[in-house]
Amino acid sequence: MITFSRASFLNWDTEMARLFGFIFLFAAIFGLLPAVYAQLDKEFVLSDEQWEVLEPTVERGVGFLVRSQRADGSFSAPTVGQPGITSLCCIAMLSAGAAPNGEHSDTLVKAIDFVLDTQQPDGLFSYRVPGQSYRPNNAVHAALYNHAMAGLLLTEVYGMTSAEQQKRISLAIPKAINLTRQMQINGKRRDLDRGGWKYLRRSPHTRADSDLSVTDWQLMFLRSAKNAEFEVPEEFASDAVEYVKRCFDNGQKEFLYGIRERNRYTSRGVVGAGIFALALGGDHDNEMAKQAADRLLQQPFRYNVLLTPYEQYHYTIYHCSQAMYQLGDPYWGKFYPNLLKMLAENQLADGAWAPSRGWDHYGKPYTTALTVLALTPPYQVLPIYQR
Repeated sequence: MITFSRASFLNWDTEMARLFGFIFLFAAIFGLLPAVYAQLDKEFVLSDEQWEVLEPTVERGVGFLVRSQRADGSFSAPTVGQPGITSLCCIAMLSAGAAPNGEHSDTLVKAIDFVLDTQQPDGLFSYRVPGQSYRPNNAVHAALYNHAMAGLLLTEVYGMTSAEQQKRISLAIPKAINLTRQMQINGKRRDLDRGGWKYLRRSPHTRADSDLSVTDWQLMFLRSAKNAEFEVPEEFASDAVEYVKRCFDNGQKEFLYGIRERNRYTSRGVVGAGIFALALGGDHDNEMAKQAADRLLQQPFRYNVLLTPYEQYHYTIYHCSQAMYQLGDPYWGKFYPNLLKMLAENQLADGAWAPSRGWDHYGKPYTTALTVLALTPPYQVLPIYQR
């Protein structure tokens, strides 16, 4: 069992994380990322030719996102996906070097205000007020995704915003953390599901009370909040990581979406989420993660091609790219160059990436944000994605 000291949860001292974050942010703004990056761990160095592909591809993607912002500060998406999709768009921009006090500041400041305005009295970030019943893709289904993504954005920008926004964030995040914890401990009918999260209300379609997908996003939010020096007791994360480990299937050598009944299936995105979730808990060299990564490398990643009915392609490449970066070589070196080439070749003329089959309703900003995030691990701007 992992012991979650402050150092293991953050993977380094908070002040050092801030220092390196500012160095990378400065480098990103002034076009110096390849030079700064070359001074770091040699196993992650990109060639000059790869940087020449990566940087304009990311820049075009960010440009599309900026043009997708609405007058109220949100990014184009159905309301059931808000404020999560707006938050993802902002996080993608931040990962490429934008900042509330730097490049694209107007866009980010408006979006942050929009996200803050969606917080409900109980601390939940959700544009729609969730009802009492679960249905696929309704507000109850999406609520905890929206909540975690919003919390992640706000804790990543905390300290970069104006004094007014910083004060609003400082009041919003403790309420959000409390809601996250309550959803983690309440309503778990079986010990197998303890430590994880699922939907805001219980689904009538399964007896499971946790799944790996929602749990991964909540862990991201909690780690980022801890990074920003909000109070996050260690058991919040340690309970979650123990759930993630129970989702590993020793026979398949893969992480499963969930442990119970209909949730016992996997996909490439779920496997990537499991690997990344362990890294969020400071367990980078976990043998389960390495075995799961070996399985991922055996599977093709053709553009917008789904291997199972459970996949959403851009969600998959986001999780897998972040997971492989956390593991380092040989996994990263075998995975990322092909991903970069494929995504650059399939970028649309407007800078976006087309949604995968069945996900058109969430729009191109959602797809594009996830794709930019899949491309930007080499930038290492945001603490949440740093290795």
